[in-house]
Amino acid sequence: MGKEIIFGTDGWRGLIDSEVNQETTAAAAQAFADYLANREGNKPIKCAVGYDGRKYSKEFAFIFAEVLSGNGIEVDISNSVIPTPVLSFYVKAKMFSAGAMITASHNPKEYNGIKFKNFYGGPFLTEETIKVEAHLNKSIIKTSRTNVYEKNFLPLYFDQLEKYIDFNLISGAGLNVLIDSMAGAGQLVIETILKKHKINCKTIYEIAQPDFAGRMAEPIENNLMPLSKELQNGNYSLGIATDGDADRCGLMLDDGKWLSAQETILLLADYIVNVKNISGALVKTSSVTDKLSTHFKTATRDVFDVQVGFKYICEKMISEDIAFGAEESGGFGYKDHIPERDGILSGLIFCEMLAAHGVKKLSEYLNQKRKQFGNIFYKRLDIHYNKPDRSKILPQLFLNPPTAIAKFNLHKIKAYYSSRGIINGIKFTLGENNRWLLIRSSETEPLIRIYAEGESDSDVKNFLEAATSFFSSRSI
Repeated sequence: MGKEIIFGTDGWRGLIDSEVNQETTAAAAQAFADYLANREGNKPIKCAVGYDGRKYSKEFAFIFAEVLSGNGIEVDISNSVIPTPVLSFYVKAKMFSAGAMITASHNPKEYNGIKFKNFYGGPFLTEETIKVEAHLNKSIIKTSRTNVYEKNFLPLYFDQLEKYIDFNLISGAGLNVLIDSMAGAGQLVIETILKKHKINCKTIYEIAQPDFAGRMAEPIENNLMPLSKELQNGNYSLGIATDGDADRCGLMLDDGKWLSAQETILLLADYIVNVKNISGALVKTSSVTDKLSTHFKTATRDVFDVQVGFKYICEKMISEDIAFGAEESGGFGYKDHIPERDGILSGLIFCEMLAAHGVKKLSEYLNQKRKQFGNIFYKRLDIHYNKPDRSKILPQLFLNPPTAIAKFNLHKIKAYYSSRGIINGIKFTLGENNRWLLIRSSETEPLIRIYAEGESDSDVKNFLEAATSFFSSRSI
């Protein structure tokens, strides 16, 4: 059974029934309990458990909680479906030892899983995840309901939002906000706090459903046609979409057009650094536009580049003074909050951003900022690749890299390693001026992800074609 549970960049995910089931959930919980007992020694241990709206999420959450309880751990379990950042903040605010969120994030409806959260309110780092995994199937599973308490996790989180966001500023700006919770865990969380402050808003797909109402619960352009159509038919300031567990967010303009993740990141960084004047460095994953460094790296502010996976951003946020962390998939973290993605807070920051600049439409604000940042030429391509040699391809490529890609000489090559020490990502820097190609092997899905940035659409097209050809000809 241990081989069935393999941890990736953010916990464990697998197919419901065949991989994630009552038995494997209990096994993961026992390993988690054993690790915490070993780490905490004789200290009393308290944990929080939350769950999204996927099939069996609530059932798996109670199984997880009961195993922790059986090991003498006091457990607060959410009394309803909640976003992942709500669970994470609860762990930090209550000064608990750790937490667990039953979710498979934005994965298809057939999946479920577990995210482990540490005492600081962010994901477990690689070394601790490995230690949890090492405890799998090493002891008998113990269960009990004695120390399990159902609690409402939302009030603490709402209190934090009140401290972080200037709702008075937003309420006076005349905004009209459209929210798409994608039938995920975001539900009416954003709407609830906006309406409390008399801010006009509306939520679509506000009820959490196991099948996400027939959509993939990832807030990317292809999945947001309902939001786009609603924006086109109404008079809104912007559209905010949150993913399956609401730790990521995507933005749409008031006219229904998609705001790319790269421009989203630049707008957030600009607001945090130049308007909010929050001190500290920035940290981005390797798949994020290099324009973040071009525009925000100074003699007194660094911009760190880490591998894909928010736990690597988290690692920087708990060890350095970080103002803002961003990943390409819509996950953003903020200083003085939690070292964790938060799609709810990110959407609210965009509302505050518009209000602070006195504009009622995100499209108007974006046009102003494009003059500052210029155009972004960037694309990501996902290739389904489930061949046995998937884990060997990138190490081979790193040992025998091309000297040039699409006529641009290789300026620098950087490898990124999985928690098991295997190369799972390679970034090729091509010449200068924001030209690069990144190839990654997903740890949680049978996918090869290819990312490219250039100075033109043709740059990006050529880089992606060169990378794609590698998987058919084994040479770039």
